[in-house]
Amino acid sequence: MTEDTLIAHESGTFEIAGKQVARLGFGAMRLTGPGIWGEPADREECRRVVRRAVELGVQLIDTADSYGPHVSEEIIREAIHPYPDDVLIATKAGLTRSGPDEWAPVGRPEYLRQEVEMSLRRLGLDRIDLFQLHRIDAKVPLEDQIGELKKFQDEGKIAAIGLSEVTVDEIEQCRRIAEIVTVQNRYNLTDSTSEDVVDHCTREGIGFIPWAPVAAGELVEPGRLVDTVAKRHEATPGQVALAWLLARTEVMLPIPGTSRVAHLDENVGAARLTLDPEEVDQLTRAAREAA
Repeated sequence: MTEDTLIAHESGTFEIAGKQVARLGFGAMRLTGPGIWGEPADREECRRVVRRAVELGVQLIDTADSYGPHVSEEIIREAIHPYPDDVLIATKAGLTRSGPDEWAPVGRPEYLRQEVEMSLRRLGLDRIDLFQLHRIDAKVPLEDQIGELKKFQDEGKIAAIGLSEVTVDEIEQCRRIAEIVTVQNRYNLTDSTSEDVVDHCTREGIGFIPWAPVAAGELVEPGRLVDTVAKRHEATPGQVALAWLLARTEVMLPIPGTSRVAHLDENVGAARLTLDPEEVDQLTRAAREAA
């Protein structure tokens, strides 16, 4: 493999659990059927996507027990196990599934313990580098949820702990129980409601993983801002959306997902797109106006 194939490395790096990973990662939610439920239309193509991501230098692969459920984790193992030393597999638990597009928080310690053990088995790991609480369960004391993950960390079964869909106050409550290294909230050009969380993570050096990162809405319409910037750089709107995220803060770790190799290649190409400061400012203002 030649260095010029490791396109994702051009996005810069961020350290998680002692590993320096390329900031542009891969989200494995789409390696499933409609509604993030069941088998994908083409399981072999999904395996090719994961292998191709690694070929392109992607080192952060994000999944969850609830994607399928279980299907995404299984495909990742089928595709690239034993894992390259520089690849970090991140997974999550805390959402249960009863059908397509149905998600229910469950944060009971015994449930989280079961899911950590099952993810270890499905992924073929002795230790998970990054384990994230998929949602805080309002029916369970927070110290019980994070405390259980801290126990796993002390047992050596997970290296680092992350959160998903949280407020600044919730982050700080969790940090009083355990070290939190990443936060994963929805954030893109059409949804900047987590702006305060992004700013907080930047100040505190916490990795921010934006899910649904390529959404750009009306901004991609002909003559609108994203369309104009994309044409100027001979890029796609999705690449502009990702390049903006990477420029937004050095702790940003976008994880665009897909089940097609061609789309993956396009997404990872965003690592080579450099927006000028004025374009970044214009896009940031547009995102805030769209919120």
